[in-house]
Amino acid sequence: MLSKITTLANGLRIITSSRPEFETVSLGIWIKTGSAFETEDMNGISHFLEHMVFKGTTSRSALEISEQFEDVGGQSNAYTAREFTSFYAKMLKGDVELAIDILADLITNATFPEDELVKEQEVVVQEIKQTIDTPDDIIFDFLQEQAFPNQPLGRTILGPAEKVRSFDKETLRRYLSSNYAGEDMVVCAVGNIKHEDFVKMVEKRLGKIQPKTNFTPAKQEYKGGFYAEKRDIEQVHAVLAFEGVKYDCDSYYPCMVFSTIFGGGMSSRLFQEIREKRGLVYTVYSFANSHTQTGLFGIYAGTTNKELKELMPVICEEIRKIRDFKVTEKELKRAKTQLKASMLMALESSSSSAEVLARQLLLFNRIIPVEEMVERVEKVTTEDVQNAARQIFSSMPTYTLVGDIDGHPEYDEIKRLINQQS
Repeated sequence: MLSKITTLANGLRIITSSRPEFETVSLGIWIKTGSAFETEDMNGISHFLEHMVFKGTTSRSALEISEQFEDVGGQSNAYTAREFTSFYAKMLKGDVELAIDILADLITNATFPEDELVKEQEVVVQEIKQTIDTPDDIIFDFLQEQAFPNQPLGRTILGPAEKVRSFDKETLRRYLSSNYAGEDMVVCAVGNIKHEDFVKMVEKRLGKIQPKTNFTPAKQEYKGGFYAEKRDIEQVHAVLAFEGVKYDCDSYYPCMVFSTIFGGGMSSRLFQEIREKRGLVYTVYSFANSHTQTGLFGIYAGTTNKELKELMPVICEEIRKIRDFKVTEKELKRAKTQLKASMLMALESSSSSAEVLARQLLLFNRIIPVEEMVERVEKVTTEDVQNAARQIFSSMPTYTLVGDIDGHPEYDEIKRLINQQS
């Protein structure tokens, strides 16, 4: 996947990957900011800003923004994560300039009309309430808060309702000017596109955006802890997590292989032991989330109150097994094949490719060749996997529960079960 990169005078980077056999182009603007960059009194503003820029600019109304994309059959959307915000689109090859014109317009000329602001506050509050009412969503907010207490990384992306209702036009403008800057932005296009043409389109519209801000991201420090919330529902949703690895850690690829072996699919240890052999759950999996300064490795399971008492000791037993004894060569080979296939399949999608390229440039200031990623996966050994497991499970656990939790295994008991010798 050959790509070209141009850096504008203001530090904004433009990357393209030409695929002339396509009839479409996936493109977007990625900004290195999100909820992990917010102060406590501004929690939720990154996400609310992402909503509000679509409510009108100096040259387009909210309806015109939607119509201009859809009149040409294009698709557009946006998202806010903890450390990234993205505005993206997919268009026919002849409509790329229209797309970048609209996307650039959103972040340079948003007007934040008062009537739309009030309405969108209530829309986002409804989104917050929906998340709260969805136990297998809200448990991950509880998890993040316990793992990273009293710091931006531990707060929710959506923010609390009272904060969202407090944001006004001037607050949005200040946040936009303090967090959106050329050096922290990447514009990416993948598909039937010529690099030089795309650079001209972007420079015309974003070449004068401020180069940098004085903003300094907050420290990210894993702590661990326990939180349980009783709810009158049929299931118990449980997450047991530990400190993971940051993006640029040497253990990143071993950790990904380890997670695949441990709980990454139907052949994984957790799935086979907990669902297939014991029938304790419908859903169980592990996950490895990386951030710029730290990470989070976790295990999620949904079960009933009765099975929870057996489930958690079994999870702890599986933790001890993979920590204290090497995985097999067969497991290692299968996990590496799964990871490589997943990476390569994702890169066949122009939208996924654009996401990967933009994030790599923001995180590492370079594009990591596919061959290098495959090679780093291939180099992982059984010893590397066991070392990753030992590193992760040596940290303080974070244990969160939502649902019918009466009689649940206590936090101290979980710690004891994890730390005992196999």
